[in-house]
Amino acid sequence: MKILLRRLGALSMLAVASLGTPLAQAQDKVLNLYSARHYQTDEALYANFTQATGVRINRIEADDAGILARLKAEGSGSPADVILLVDAARLWRGEQDGLFQPVKSAVLEQRIPAQFRGGVTPQGAQWFGMSTRARVIVYDKARFKPEQLDSYEKLSTPAVKGAFCVRSGSHPYNLSLFGSMLEHLGPQATEAWLQGLVANMARPPKGGDTDQIRGVASGECGVALSNSYYVARLMRSGKPEDKAAMERVGVVFPNQASWGTHVNIAGAAVARHAKNREAAVQFLEYLSSDTAQRYFADGNNEYPVVASAATENPALVSLGRFKAETVPIGKVGANTAAVQQMLDRVGFK
Repeated sequence: MKILLRRLGALSMLAVASLGTPLAQAQDKVLNLYSARHYQTDEALYANFTQATGVRINRIEADDAGILARLKAEGSGSPADVILLVDAARLWRGEQDGLFQPVKSAVLEQRIPAQFRGGVTPQGAQWFGMSTRARVIVYDKARFKPEQLDSYEKLSTPAVKGAFCVRSGSHPYNLSLFGSMLEHLGPQATEAWLQGLVANMARPPKGGDTDQIRGVASGECGVALSNSYYVARLMRSGKPEDKAAMERVGVVFPNQASWGTHVNIAGAAVARHAKNREAAVQFLEYLSSDTAQRYFADGNNEYPVVASAATENPALVSLGRFKAETVPIGKVGANTAAVQQMLDRVGFK
C-alpha cells in the first residue's frame, strides 16, 4: 500500500511539472473566434490550425450585424480575439466603431494586397481580406446575349425592362456593389443608374442570390445579380435540377473593357480587447497561407486573395479568369451610407 501511494505521489508530481512543458502550454492555448461565416467547409480550416499550432478555437457564430452589436455591448470585457466578417461594409463599420486593433505583420503585408486591407495606420492595418467573391451578372441564354450585359451600367438600359431580378438593395452584397459604382460614376450618375434598376425590375427584390439564379433558370427573370460562389456551388451540384438550371443560365463578368468586375471580401480582424493577441495574429497569418487560401477556393468556391494560391476548383476554372476592379475595398465600405440614402430616394427596397 505504501509503495502504491509513493507511486501515485510521484505521478502527481510529474503531472504538475508537465504543466510547464511546451506541449501542455500549447494545449492550454485558446482562441476565441466570432464568425459570420456559416460554411461547414470551414471546419477543416479550424481543425488544421489547431493541429498545426495546438491552439484550440472557441467559435461563436452570428451574422455580421449581430457580431458588431455584441462587440459593442461587451466592451472591454469581450472575450473575442478574432472577428471574421463577410462584407467590406461591415468591416469598415467595425473599424469606424473602434472594435478592432491594428496589426503589424510582415507576413500579412507581403501576402494580402493593399487594396484588401482596411484602416491602415502606422501601427498596421485594422482588417485584412482573406477571400474574394465577384458580383457577376447571370442571364437567360434564350433571351439575352452576353454583349447586351457586359457592364453593370447596361442593367439599367431599356433592353432589360421587366427582366431584372435582385435581392434586397440594402443587403451588404448589393450595398458594396453600389458603393463601388459610386466610386466609379459619382453621385448623380449612380443615383440615376439605381433608378434605372428599379424601373427594370421583373418583381420586387426578394430572396438570396441562389433564388435569383433559379429565377433566371425558371424564366421568371431574364437577368440577375449574384455572387460568384453561388454560381459555382450550383455548377458543382450533383442534383439534376441544378444541372438543368445552369444549362439555361449564362454568366458575365461585367466591365472587363473598363474598370473590371466588382469583388467583395470575407475578412478578418483582431478584436480591440483581444486577450490572446499573439494567437490571434498567428491565426490571421495562417488564413493567408497557400494551404488555407486554397481551402477557401476548393471548399467554398471563393477566390483567394493571395496571388500564389492556386485552385483546382472545377467551377472556378470553368468560369475563367477575369479582370477585377482595383478600388480599395475600404472606400467601397465607406460609400455605403450615402448609397443607402440613394436607395431610399429611388424606392429601391
